[in-house]
Formats: sequence, C-alpha cells, structure tokens
Amino acid sequence: MILDEIKKANMQALKNKDQNARAVYSVVMTKAMLETVKKRENNEDLTDADMTRILQKTIKELTDEAESYRTAKNEEQALKIEKQKEIISMYLPKMLSEKEIFDIISKQEDKSIPSIMKFFKQNYSGKVDMSLVSKVLKEFN
Repeated sequence: MILDEIKKANMQALKNKDQNARAVYSVVMTKAMLETVKKRENNEDLTDADMTRILQKTIKELTDEAESYRTAKNEEQALKIEKQKEIISMYLPKMLSEKEIFDIISKQEDKSIPSIMKFFKQNYSGKVDMSLVSKVLKEFN
C-alpha cells in the first residue's frame, strides 16, 4: 500500500536527517490519517485510490505554494517546494497519455461527454488527469 511505503520513506528521511522530505511526508501522513478517520465512520478502509487522490491534491497545493514563493521572489523556498513535489510524485501511478486516452475513447460506443467522463472517473480514477480527458474528448468530437 502507498501509505506503508510513505511511512518507511519517512523513517528513512528521519535517519538521513532530511528535513525537507520529512516535512512533506508528515503532511501526507496527516492527510491520510484524517481521511482514514472519515472512512472509518462509514466502516470503510483507506485505499490506494484514496492515497492517490491525497497525493494529487497535495501536489496541486505545493504547486500553488511554489508559485507564491516565486511571486515573492523567494526562489530558494520555491526550489524546496519543487523538491517536495518530486518526492511525492514517486508514489503516484503512471498517468495515461493523450494517445492512450484517445485510444480508450475511440473504443467506446457512446462518445457523449457525460458518458466518457463518467467512464474515466469510474475506471481510471487516479490514473488520468480529467482535464486532459476533457481536452482529448473535445478534439475527438
């Protein structure tokens, strides 16, 4: 499970005294813990799909934060944030490319936008950027 790998990496970062890695692992583990609590209320367990969603959201937040630092002319801090994004990205599954998305869409009988978007959400959650699906779908039609 992704969370187990992150916990091991956090311990290794602790041993290596890597404060930057520790900071980002702590954020991700805290978010995972909060999600686990929410899931337990419904008698559900945290899944890798949930972790992928958490990681993607964290990367988006870090991107926004890095931009803020760049706007404030603090390039050193922005580089730290970029390094944290690289660390987290290692735990994400390989995302589908435009060509792969196009091939999947071409095999579908119903190529309406709602149908295709629903199909990708159900079958490729965490493995595809939905904005990229939308873009490819618009090119397709």
